[in-house]
Amino acid sequence: MIDAKFVRGLSVDWSRVPQDSYIRAIPAIAGLEGLTFEHNVTFFVGENATGKSTLLEAIALAYGFNPEGGTLNYRFSTWEYTSTLGDALRLVKGYRRAPVGYFFRAESFFNLASKAAEYDAQRGRPSYGVRDLHSQSHGESFLSFFQTFDGPGLYLMDEPEAALSPQRQLTLLLQMARMAAGGAQFIVASHSPILLGMPDAGILSFDGGRIHSCAWRDTDSYQITEMFINRRESLLGKLMTEEA
Repeated sequence: MIDAKFVRGLSVDWSRVPQDSYIRAIPAIAGLEGLTFEHNVTFFVGENATGKSTLLEAIALAYGFNPEGGTLNYRFSTWEYTSTLGDALRLVKGYRRAPVGYFFRAESFFNLASKAAEYDAQRGRPSYGVRDLHSQSHGESFLSFFQTFDGPGLYLMDEPEAALSPQRQLTLLLQMARMAAGGAQFIVASHSPILLGMPDAGILSFDGGRIHSCAWRDTDSYQITEMFINRRESLLGKLMTEEA
């Protein structure tokens, strides 16, 4: 069976990363030589600052996406930007280039929405949903952006759950699962135990100073949520006592 994924794997040419680069100080990234994507949906998980977004961003840049997000056609910048890991990354691409796709990053979505408004003014109609992204609520604008796309393509997402309610996270999960079954590929950095529970998805953890496969129930996102729901009073009592 032919591997139809758009990004099948990656490797790092460390000779292109300066010796004083902060990239070399991120344990999970510093030990990375290569990585293979075995699922149509792959989640990056781990504590803050373990390198999830750094690697996702590098994949986006190596594939040709704009650093601040958007589709392959978006070109805008609100700050001077360089990525030593993006320059050093070598992608193992599939036999075809993604016909559509996007790089979504929650932290710069405002900038993306502003650029989309400029494009909308030129086109005379909204690009995402029935209204301009800035005229929608934060969560609505996220979902409008996601739901504009519905076919095989490469979709890179950094914390897509940031503005979504649990119910809307389920909506996104179902959309992603349906699209993946139809040939789409997703690589997603997330802390959402809901999204991480998607069947047939691969999970790569950045915790412990290395990138390794992880089961859904073994992620911190699941375990801490499960502990809070089932043992809230004892957990908070212990934490508050320690804090005091």
